Amino acid sequence: MQRVFVTGLGVVSPVGHGREAFGQALQSGRSGAAPIAGFDTSSMDRHVGCEVKGFAARDHLTRAEVRRMGRCSAMAVAAARMAAREAGLEGDALAGPRTSVILGTTMGEANVLGQLEASWFHQGEDAGDRDALPQYGTTLLPIHVARAFGARGMVQTLPAACAAGNYAIGYALDQIRAGRADRVITGASEVIEKLQYAGFVRLGAMAPEKCQPFDAGRRGLLLGEGAGVLILESEESVIRRGATPLAEVGGYGLACDAHHITRPRPDGAGSALAMRRALEASGLSTEDVDFVNAHGTGTPSNDPVETKVLADVFGDHAPVVTSVKSMLGHCMGAASALEAVSCVLTLEEGWVPPTIHHEERDPACGALRLVANRAERHDVRVALNNSLAFGGYDAVLRLARPGVLPAPAPLAA
Repeated sequence: MQRVFVTGLGVVSPVGHGREAFGQALQSGRSGAAPIAGFDTSSMDRHVGCEVKGFAARDHLTRAEVRRMGRCSAMAVAAARMAAREAGLEGDALAGPRTSVILGTTMGEANVLGQLEASWFHQGEDAGDRDALPQYGTTLLPIHVARAFGARGMVQTLPAACAAGNYAIGYALDQIRAGRADRVITGASEVIEKLQYAGFVRLGAMAPEKCQPFDAGRRGLLLGEGAGVLILESEESVIRRGATPLAEVGGYGLACDAHHITRPRPDGAGSALAMRRALEASGLSTEDVDFVNAHGTGTPSNDPVETKVLADVFGDHAPVVTSVKSMLGHCMGAASALEAVSCVLTLEEGWVPPTIHHEERDPACGALRLVANRAERHDVRVALNNSLAFGGYDAVLRLARPGVLPAPAPLAA
C-alpha cells in the first residue's frame, strides 16, 4: 500500500480563515465565542456560540456559485480552494477521474431548510428565495466541491455525527491506499442552525458563556461552525509532482459505544478500542504517541470518561493533551476536520495549542498532561485526533510528521 500525505490545508473557522490566521489564533489562545448573531435566541436561556465571522462567500466563489450554494457548501469550497492553492494544485490540476471528494457533515444545509420553512409557513409557498431550495441537501456538499475543481472521481458525504471529519479523512485514506484515487479532497463543513442550537439548549448541554474542558467548573459545550479541508495524495503523486508533504495520514481506528445517544460508555470501552485500533493499524506503541488532540467537549460526562480512556490506553506513557474546542466551540461534523488541521500545524511547527478557560482541574481529570491556558512547545512526531461523538461514533485519526511512520502493511488478499 502507498503512503498517504497531506499536501494542503484550508480553513474557515470562528477564530480565523486560512492556515496562518487559524494557527496564530490557536497558538495565542483566542476564543471564538460571542453572542449569536445569525438568529434570534431571545426565547432561549443560552445566547453564545462560536460563529464564523468575516466570511463572505463572494470573496471565494463566483457569482453563479454563490447563487447555487448554501453557506455550508460555500465554506467547504472556500476551504478546499485554500488547500488546493497550498498544495500547488490550482486550475485544472485536480480535474479528472483520479480525484475524489469525501466530506463529512452533521446537518449540511439545514439552515437553508429552516429559512424556507419560515418563509413558507408565514408567507405562503410562493414566498422566499427561489434559489434556496436547490441549495438544500447534505449530498450536495461534495458535489459542489467536485464541480469547483472538475474532480470526476467518487463523491461521498459522511454524516457520522460529530466524528464526521475523522470518518471522511479515514475513508479518503482507504480510497488512495486501495488505488481508487491519487488525490482526495476531504474534511468537513458545518453551520450553526437555530433548531440545532435550540436542541442542545434543551438537552442542557450548552455552557452559558465559555467552554472549559477538563475543568472542575465546566458547564457544557458551545456550538461552533466552520470548514476544515485537507488535500490527501498518494506518495506516488507527491513524488511525481515534487510536492512537499505536510504530514502523513498513518491510519485510523473506529468503534461504537453501543450505549446511549448522548452519553459515552462509563467504562470508555468504545473509545479505547478506537484508540488502540488507530495505533495497531501501523504497528505503533503508546510510547510513539507524543500528543493527543482530545475530543474535550467540556460536558460533565465526556471529560472524565475520556481521561479514563487515555489513562487506560497510555498508562505511564502519557502524551500531552489539549482541547481546541475551548476556542473553536464544538463544530459538530466539522469538529474533527478542523482539529485534524490543528494537528498538522502542531506536527509542522512544534506548538501545542492550549485548552483555554482552565481555572481548576477536575480531580476526575487529574491524570492528564493538559496544556492549559498557554501554548507549549513540544517535539510532536505522532499525534492522535480523538472524536467521540453522539450515538457512540468513536473515530481516532493518526497523523505523523513525514518520514516517521513505518511503511504500511499490504492489504490482505
